[in-house]
Amino acid sequence: MKARELGRGSIVVGDRVDVVGDLSGRPDTLARVVRVRERASVLRRTADDTDPVERVIVANADQLAIVCALADPAPQPRFVDRCLVAAYDAGLEPLLCLTKADLAAPDEMLGTYKPLGLPYEVLGPDEDLGELRSRLAGQTTVFVGSSGVGKSTLVNRLVPGTDRAVGHVNAVTGRGRHTSTSALALEFEGGWLIDTPGVRSFGLAHIDAAEIVAGFHDLDAFAVDCPPDCSHQAEATDCAITAALERGEIDPERVASLRRLLSSREGEDETEPSSPPTGPHS
Repeated sequence: MKARELGRGSIVVGDRVDVVGDLSGRPDTLARVVRVRERASVLRRTADDTDPVERVIVANADQLAIVCALADPAPQPRFVDRCLVAAYDAGLEPLLCLTKADLAAPDEMLGTYKPLGLPYEVLGPDEDLGELRSRLAGQTTVFVGSSGVGKSTLVNRLVPGTDRAVGHVNAVTGRGRHTSTSALALEFEGGWLIDTPGVRSFGLAHIDAAEIVAGFHDLDAFAVDCPPDCSHQAEATDCAITAALERGEIDPERVASLRRLLSSREGEDETEPSSPPTGPHS
């Protein structure tokens, strides 16, 4: 039980807490959480980019595993970009996990994130997980991804017997069905794996525009030469990102993703395609 003075919503998965009472777990025993210790890191999101209410996903994680399918559902680079911004803001090391490699090649997605030097794993249903296990060992890793990308399936393979519910992708909408409804922490080789419910949006209202740009490491190097308060949009005067784009020095899709994120903070709609595209950025 939680002490009443802690209030509602004060404890999240990953929190380190002080407990008093009988910790044996025997029937008719009681223990209370009386204090939440200071958090080393906090991964947060909002419902959308204009929602002022922050939702803490997990505390004290070291690493964010961003799970993205290569097909069924189609790749979602905009979602990946949002998760990267949130990871950098929280001080977490990102790890890109590309699933369903038996259905599509990873080349385009890997090419998109190559300038970032982002660690990654390409995974199929029969892929050996030895390298991934070594990346996770001794770490507290939170798995985040849209519904249907194979996140809980991956967790079940890493920790046999977990039996996290897995879902299927709707053939009409191209989206996964929500199955996991709560975050779950599992002990894993000297660390923890935290599986989270699939999400369809990852709002960044709690992160200011400058930090969003900083989350695009390949573009931030150019942004330092922009005028103060530059919007980084196409119409912005003397925007160094636009100039670098015109010189062919940066990926147009990365610039488009940044501009969509910045625009969505102003209340403009930003959605991923609902049907399989011709490429990961269509």
